[in-house]
Amino acid sequence: MHNKILVVLEVPSIEKKYNVFLPINKKVSNIIILLTKAVSELTSGGYISRGNEGLYNKMSGIQYDRDVYLKDSDLTNGSTVILI
Repeated sequence: MHNKILVVLEVPSIEKKYNVFLPINKKVSNIIILLTKAVSELTSGGYISRGNEGLYNKMSGIQYDRDVYLKDSDLTNGSTVILI
């Protein structure tokens, strides 16, 4: 599991939290697409992607650059991210 990290994903629009493994060799833009699809499936369509979601660090409030690879970000196992 050296190529994935376990993070807590918060989705405020549906008031849910998920523990998810994220691949570190993907760009944040691809991670956002994967997360929006997964959350939509987990909620049986209760979450609908707007197509312009961002991924934020819960502690700092900073939005992750969509063109950065996850391995080059500050995310580590146990980090909490927010999908807005």
